[in-house]
Amino acid sequence: MSPSSQSLRRVLALALVTAATSAHAYPLDDLTSGIRRLEGERLAQQMPNGPKLAPGQLWSAADIQLGLLGYDGPDFDQLPPDPGLAAFLAGNLRARDPSYSMVVVNFSDPAQIRWAGLRPDLKQNAGSVGKLLCMTGLFYALAEAFPDPADRARILRDAVSPAGHWVSNEIHKVPKWSDAEQRNRYSVIQPGDRFRLSEWIDHAISASANGAGSIIWREAMLIRHFGSSYPRSDEENDRFFRETPKGVLSSLARSVISEPLLAAGIDTANLQQGSFWTTTSKAIVPGMISFATPRELARLAFRLEQGRLVDEWSSLEMKKYMYLTKRRYRYSYAPELRDAAVFFKSGSLYSCKPEEGFRCDKYMGNVRNLMNSVAVVEGAGDSGPHYIVSLMSNVLRFNSAWDHSRIAAALHETILTDSTQSLREDATAVEIQDAGRSE
Repeated sequence: MSPSSQSLRRVLALALVTAATSAHAYPLDDLTSGIRRLEGERLAQQMPNGPKLAPGQLWSAADIQLGLLGYDGPDFDQLPPDPGLAAFLAGNLRARDPSYSMVVVNFSDPAQIRWAGLRPDLKQNAGSVGKLLCMTGLFYALAEAFPDPADRARILRDAVSPAGHWVSNEIHKVPKWSDAEQRNRYSVIQPGDRFRLSEWIDHAISASANGAGSIIWREAMLIRHFGSSYPRSDEENDRFFRETPKGVLSSLARSVISEPLLAAGIDTANLQQGSFWTTTSKAIVPGMISFATPRELARLAFRLEQGRLVDEWSSLEMKKYMYLTKRRYRYSYAPELRDAAVFFKSGSLYSCKPEEGFRCDKYMGNVRNLMNSVAVVEGAGDSGPHYIVSLMSNVLRFNSAWDHSRIAAALHETILTDSTQSLREDATAVEIQDAGRSE
């Protein structure tokens, strides 16, 4: 297809997207994952007074694709920073708390990737964003043990494992499907709860449950140990963790996380999940510090879009797990993103010390108050904006969630404006070329 034909196709696609709305609901049209809470979400959309998802949350499974599949050009940060995006970051972040750091990668046109960063190598604990690394480790272990994606899908759907004593002090409620009531009930994970492997991933990524984060890491270690004979009995699994020296467990846990990152060309000196997510799981498998930078979190999402996070099948599945079909929050809360699909993970970590006149509250720590997000934002159709964002902050004594959403809104408007201008320029070029031919 010629450049002029491609440009014309983009213009026509924009007109079609403007005239139509999505009639499907992801992931409600595809229940093959075995995630039972999706049935509850589907039924809720049919209730006259039930909670409704935003248009950007109503994509079908077929709508979700990898935006950089087949891209073999340079890494985004090997390209010169884009002046427009750099100006946006300077204007929107430099006046804020100096702890803000951010990377943006606009791949709306994969042939002209644009990026910029402000303090892109500032390193801090990523909080629950690190659960993406646990999910990556699980998919990597699955790919090694089960080369056929059909077998991996079967394991995700059919393997059931207990929470057990790996769960402690849980604060995040998760949806629990009730066949009898035909609805989801929400409560924290209990030691006696059992879920399918796909549901454990969903609870870790969507609900950000700490117990679920520990369990998908646990299961990745078990798959690495047992290989294609996974899953094993609860008794065998418990015996493995009880009888294996803690140093060996720690080494295995680190390799489960680091190997898929290294294989994808991600710098593990700037991206590491060092410890499990609950007090009891940390006692079973000793860990180390965790950290991330905006640059390397953006690279993680970039590799996902390339289909290079484990492999193409795994990358697409992990992207689906990141698709928000629940109430949006923090960066993704921005109403301006209502029509966009958001593939997202957020994480926070705060702590307090006594201070006169200060009352410690959630996300308002005066010792540390970390708030982090990584997101892929997509408009509908070939002409819609496609971009990656990683944002980190540590604004003491202040809940930064609303500010994060305002940054999201401003960036989205900037990229939409830039994309519209590019479409106009492409359309003008087509008209000029066509006029030249007619003469």
